[in-house]
Amino acid sequence: MINLVGEDQLVPCVDGQERRYVSLDAAASTAALPSVAARVNDFLPWYSSVHRGAGWKSQLATAEYEEARTAILRFAGAERAECDDVAIICRNTTEAINHLAYRLQLAPDDVVVTTVVEHHANLLPWGRLARRRYVECGAAGTFSVDDVAAALEAHPAPRLLAVTGASNVTGWLPPIDEIAAAAHDRGVPVLVDAAQLAPHRPLPRDADYVAWSGHKMYAPFGSGALIGPRSTFASGDPFLAGGGAVDLVDLDEVVWTDPPDREEAGSPNVLGAVALHAAIDALGELGWARIDQHDRALSAQLHDGLAAIDGVRLLGAAPETLPVATFVVEGVPHALVAARLSAEHAIGVRHGCFCAHPYLLRLLDLDEAEVAAYRAAVLAGDRSRMPGAVRASAGLSTRADDVGRFLAAVAEIAAGGEPPVPYDLDPHTGDYWPHTADEAWSSASRRLGASCARG
Repeated sequence: MINLVGEDQLVPCVDGQERRYVSLDAAASTAALPSVAARVNDFLPWYSSVHRGAGWKSQLATAEYEEARTAILRFAGAERAECDDVAIICRNTTEAINHLAYRLQLAPDDVVVTTVVEHHANLLPWGRLARRRYVECGAAGTFSVDDVAAALEAHPAPRLLAVTGASNVTGWLPPIDEIAAAAHDRGVPVLVDAAQLAPHRPLPRDADYVAWSGHKMYAPFGSGALIGPRSTFASGDPFLAGGGAVDLVDLDEVVWTDPPDREEAGSPNVLGAVALHAAIDALGELGWARIDQHDRALSAQLHDGLAAIDGVRLLGAAPETLPVATFVVEGVPHALVAARLSAEHAIGVRHGCFCAHPYLLRLLDLDEAEVAAYRAAVLAGDRSRMPGAVRASAGLSTRADDVGRFLAAVAEIAAGGEPPVPYDLDPHTGDYWPHTADEAWSSASRRLGASCARG
């Protein structure tokens, strides 16, 4: 549909050949749109301090930063820019949700309703500050509006509903508008984790709070956003304390400034804001109808293609998904499937639990004994038994022939043929690495780093 920066990079394979890299990991992070990279490069000569200088460059940089904030508000819903919502520019969705969890001033006995489908970013922050009440999923990995309503009606009444706009594991799209309406009918405000949704669909207009990241929508420069009512941030201490968040400071006193500046202590990520603004403009020019058509074609190709391969089991069975497909190959560890796709076919995918452990354990239908065994192994420093799956996720730059190449590679692995080289398992990380003297893939060439599947 559209090329991204670095789209035609060649990478080495274990057979000594170089192949065009195919990234099927858009659900984790996307490369930059050319227009985003160009906007950042154009701005770099004018980079300066924001809200902290009278010089021409500082004035220009401040204007760019605040124009990005306005664009973020409009991206979250045109009416938000006209009402009393604020846009807080953060590093990413995780920071945004942690930020909100702190600012809601939750008490230990407050209840936050969330679901077992969530990314850890929408589970862990709430558990540090309040009680969580979960909406369970069925065998297909989905839940209904009625399931959410039942959790909202249980006592004590919840302070918040925190729910994903799209699953990062299966690509399932919960009926978020109906869910928000059900929550509001019961007087419960709603946060939508829109990290997966933002590059693919319009953001939900009726959510009280929305959080998302630039690095998943073709602006990988370290920015994200939290949208919410000004009243949430108008009193109390901000999440971060420091310069730029204050009007007055004495050694024993601080007077915080107004939101959103109150919530953005320290020097902001101006380049990230400029990049996110550029990505918003680019998606607007493409149009949601065109993006949706592209997504639906790739989603059908991914799911139908994997379902037709003997020995492959797709996880989840939602009727409509984003172009995200998570699967296991019978008899082949998920980490080895991912390693072979990379080393032999130059295809990048994600494997593991996708920072959504509770959800994946349900999709894999593991019993208590299996969970206990891998937990004991991890606590002993052995991650080789970690359960998991392989995820292929497409974006704007993914072509039908990229998906075809991926499906052919998975079919080859699932058929049980011997790989061209043996693979070594690192029990500490749980990853596989090809055992070869080839310079690019030799053990000596392996760079230090953490597990490919941590999280």
